[in-house]
Amino acid sequence: MIAEFLSVIRKQIISSRKWELIAISYPKTVERIIDRAGPIECELLPRLIQVTEAAAIAAAYQMGRGNKHFADQVAVAAMRRMLNKLDMKGIIKIGEGERDEAPMLYIGEQVGTGKGNLEVDIAVDPLEGTNLTADGVPGSVSVMAMAERGGIFHGPDIYMDKIVVGPDVVRYEEEHPGERIDLDAPVRHNLEIVAKALDRSVEELVVVILDRPRHAQKITEIREAGARVKLVSDGDLMPGVSTAIRGSGIHVVMGAGGSGEAVLTAAAIKILGGKILARLVLPSVANGKSQSKIDEEIEEKMPRLEKMGITLENFNDVLDTNKLVPGNDVIFSATAVTPGHFLREVNLFGGGDARLHTISMGSSGAVRFTDSIYIKDKRATPLRL
Repeated sequence: MIAEFLSVIRKQIISSRKWELIAISYPKTVERIIDRAGPIECELLPRLIQVTEAAAIAAAYQMGRGNKHFADQVAVAAMRRMLNKLDMKGIIKIGEGERDEAPMLYIGEQVGTGKGNLEVDIAVDPLEGTNLTADGVPGSVSVMAMAERGGIFHGPDIYMDKIVVGPDVVRYEEEHPGERIDLDAPVRHNLEIVAKALDRSVEELVVVILDRPRHAQKITEIREAGARVKLVSDGDLMPGVSTAIRGSGIHVVMGAGGSGEAVLTAAAIKILGGKILARLVLPSVANGKSQSKIDEEIEEKMPRLEKMGITLENFNDVLDTNKLVPGNDVIFSATAVTPGHFLREVNLFGGGDARLHTISMGSSGAVRFTDSIYIKDKRATPLRL
């Protein structure tokens, strides 16, 4: 009897160890990524999604009504209300403009309750694509990024000329040190590198660029190189993010747009492993204005730029991903208002009930596509797919 009992016990121990070994042997990728998340990602990313959702809902009620300014105002107000409920000490580094130009979410504004130990820099665009929302056209989103103090470029409300590519290009550059995209290189040079990185021909590339007169020459050069051009009337932020997502159909973003949008793009691109190169440019220069107009803008803008550490000596420096977003604990969220770029539009069900679609991510590497449904009375309005 004792021998039989010991035999049973031994079998149980062997079986237990077998299952322990099985449990130990599977890849712990998800757990390792979760463990990499910093305090900002752990504590604020879930709330950040709610902030962009609130702004998107506010804007969605103004979709197609033809008033872009009011659509932007309600999105800004909703985003600010939500930000001020978060236990953090936040400073707007990329916002709605300078303090004397924007009543809320201006550059330098402090937001949050002031409680807790989290000190964060914030970049916001409560409604990227105000015209798109006003006209009911695809592509408008509510966007925000955060990082630890000093982790987001303190930029002026002017333009940045840029090129944005995905992680395949970054890997190709690492494997071929002599071949790199360059903001000062001819368009053809950059497109050939992207094509080789993606193992396709230049003719198969799609380049997104804002449909502006200032881009006429660059559009011609892209087409002469053989690539296909996708013109967008507004909003090149999400196309920039799309370069790092396979299957999006967008391979490169080029051209001069808002500096804030470039920084927000950099936050997502850094997390996704892509690359952005950018350079500050005055709107008067980008749009080919006269020298007298350029001089006027320099006189107007430089005092503010110098307070941000930007001088005539470093104004033309090329800013890469890590200069635009040097932070190590970076989070990003974008909620669609109108459909476009892998996100679905806001659906309004009546009485304030709504469904929203968001992409969010953090420096750990975790990326989430969130489908949120807000229903106040599930007996009156049952949940449905």
